[in-house]
Amino acid sequence: QVQLVESGGGLVQAGGSLRLSCSASGSFSAANVMSWYRQAPGKQRDLVAASVSGGTTNYADSVKGRFTISRDSSRNTLYLQMNSLDPEDTAVYYCHLVVETTAGRRDYWGHGNQVTVSE
Repeated sequence: QVQLVESGGGLVQAGGSLRLSCSASGSFSAANVMSWYRQAPGKQRDLVAASVSGGTTNYADSVKGRFTISRDSSRNTLYLQMNSLDPEDTAVYYCHLVVETTAGRRDYWGHGNQVTVSE
């Protein structure tokens, strides 16, 4: 059973920084994609940043230059360093893992972590 546990959210003033962590437990392929999504009240859940196990990363335009996604594969942990935070970044942030198995694609989600950026 794969589980994702996020930590590191909270309240910060505009211009500040936070770092989110996502610890993955259980057995899964080393070939995977781990991502951060976020969902603001009344809005859809959107991709923030993704990290492919081979090293490729990509970002939503709205966070490029401010957020950095990284992973520690030895600890099965994903990070999101968020700098120059803006009130528009306020949302619940979710960790996401996608792996291909013999039974097909499997998706896993964390419980979500609130990030609130005040004016």
